Amino acid sequence: MRIEDQPAFVLHARPWRETSLLVEVLTLDHGRLGLVARGVQGPKKHVLRAALQPLQHIRLTAVLRGELAQLQSAEALDAAPRLGGDAMLAGFYISELVLRLAPRQDPAPELFEAFADVRQRLALDGLAWTLRRFERDLLDAIGLGFAFDVDGDGNEIEPAARYRLDPEHGPRRLQRDGEAADRSAAATGQALLALGADTAPEAADMASLRRALRAVLSHHLGPRGLKSWELAANLSRP
Repeated sequence: MRIEDQPAFVLHARPWRETSLLVEVLTLDHGRLGLVARGVQGPKKHVLRAALQPLQHIRLTAVLRGELAQLQSAEALDAAPRLGGDAMLAGFYISELVLRLAPRQDPAPELFEAFADVRQRLALDGLAWTLRRFERDLLDAIGLGFAFDVDGDGNEIEPAARYRLDPEHGPRRLQRDGEAADRSAAATGQALLALGADTAPEAADMASLRRALRAVLSHHLGPRGLKSWELAANLSRP
């Protein structure tokens, strides 16, 4: 199948053989694709190599045969965000999340739009909220999301209560005598309501939201976590 003039974001690229690259992209109409970019290491291919850098927005043409597509052309549509520090790590994180959770060749235009939005926001203030919104939108786009205004039993979320996010059933209210482990990974009801309303919660509620969403993501990722989480831990970043 020929894929022509397809908008995409570059998620990851690594050397393959002597002169080629294996590239993972998120496309508008075909979801995540694996590409073989042949002969891009030559001296006359610097423009193409530049277009295949992570977070770059590109337009590509490729021929899909089986699991991988053969890249025929790619051009950058804008300048990739210039990121440093926490924002650069966040860029690695959002790309890694898509790589690990979005299946190949499964169209997800909502995920493409969410990635486009978070990419533009990485260099702005409020990075924690930007990432929580993307985690929510990613789970929704791949069919793993749930409502944040009602719990798993259909009861309205109470702002003052605390909830554990059950990956299969949604929010579960904790009892006052709940286990300490459950409480440490629980979010406040106020934080869940804010996330559902797409309104940034208070700082304390934001921290609880990060822990609760990470528990859901960890469940779907399986025993192998994310390299970006390891990097953040090694750098002592929240």
